[in-house]
Amino acid sequence: MANIITRRSILGAGVGMAALAAGGDALAQLQVRGDASVAAPRLPIENGATLRILRPVRFVAPDEEVFRANAARFTQQTGVQVRVDFVGWEDINQQTAVTANTGAGPDCIIGFGDSPHIYADKLVEVSDIAEYLGKKFGGWMFGGEKLGKRHGTNNWIGLPMGGTSGPLIWRKSAVNEVGFQAPPNDLPGVLELCRRLRRINKPAGFALGNAMGDGNGFANWLMWSHGASITDESGAVSVNSPQTLAALNYLRELYPTFVDGGTIAWGDISNNQAYAANTCWLTQNGVSLYFALKNDPATRAIADDSEHSVMPLGQANSWPNAPLTLNAMVFRHSRFPNAAKAFLTFMMEVEQYEPWLNANLGYWAHPLNAYRAAPVWTSDPKVTIFRDAMNNQFWNGYKGPISEASGQANAEYVLVQMFASVASGQATPEAAMREADRRSRRIFRRG
Repeated sequence: MANIITRRSILGAGVGMAALAAGGDALAQLQVRGDASVAAPRLPIENGATLRILRPVRFVAPDEEVFRANAARFTQQTGVQVRVDFVGWEDINQQTAVTANTGAGPDCIIGFGDSPHIYADKLVEVSDIAEYLGKKFGGWMFGGEKLGKRHGTNNWIGLPMGGTSGPLIWRKSAVNEVGFQAPPNDLPGVLELCRRLRRINKPAGFALGNAMGDGNGFANWLMWSHGASITDESGAVSVNSPQTLAALNYLRELYPTFVDGGTIAWGDISNNQAYAANTCWLTQNGVSLYFALKNDPATRAIADDSEHSVMPLGQANSWPNAPLTLNAMVFRHSRFPNAAKAFLTFMMEVEQYEPWLNANLGYWAHPLNAYRAAPVWTSDPKVTIFRDAMNNQFWNGYKGPISEASGQANAEYVLVQMFASVASGQATPEAAMREADRRSRRIFRRG
């Protein structure tokens, strides 16, 4: 899906501009105030610059509409023609790899969190714009710095633009019906809740398919809530552990409570569909599910009956969730690196970023502290939980450094497939753990 923005196409950007103005004059309603005294970096845009931008397709329509409208405004102000391509979530990593390995293609890819660390040597450093934005907008949140900077340095190789976290979303009526006011925050309690929901035929369901967001999110939660991790602090593989075995045994008890037919093949949209169809009553998802339910008259009653809460901590000290993060990269093969950096800076400025944040109901939560003041976070109490998603203290590859290897392990679904093999009965917990440990050692040795 492509969108080519030129000066002549500005007047045709009606849908996006309408989204910017939803609820009145969006620019007049801005609540975030950056520090105007912070000087922007000097980025002289190259003569004749044009840009091709690649990013994941939206899960909520205003994400794409307002992004397009903001890109159109950049063209209007700079004269730089911008082509924006939106591709499927499962395609973005593959296209990023092709771009990096061939040295051709988009000037900038807004990929997922680990990608800049996989292709660091193919990227233009963006420290100048990252430091400017941090100073202007109250500093970067934990996830922004962790994913933006190359490990062990202060050099920014990515520019995080927002992250979507995955809390529990659950039906109040069903949870109350089985004797709970809300899902408990301990692992045995959640298991008991899911068993009771199964008995009244209002079951839970969590993705165990090769799903970039939901599959990895659930597998990581299983690990981290049991004190397990794919690597230790030094980056050494640590899959083979009593903690991982405990997580696998827990899933073996939990999985029979899931929806009929199981969730082994679930992708990122599957639990959304099951929840909206009243076949799943508790799951893990970003705000997109609630957004869709709330804005469709046919499912508004389900939204009214839904609540969000953090995934149970288990042995973790804080919410064991790594936000799936949009992380922008500027490639060295680009002939217009200044234009690309100017575009990214422009998109993060308050006049563009806050309307985008508000319009997508916080689906991509901000990585800069000042945007905590955006009105979206108080517009609906059910989305406030997403406000500090980028401050979660976990990341893909936890506890070790973010690296090419940690990104590859995530992209190859090492942990997802380990848990899925136990859920499906294809492997014992011990055998599944050994295989995941073997795969991890091969990846991290290569990385």
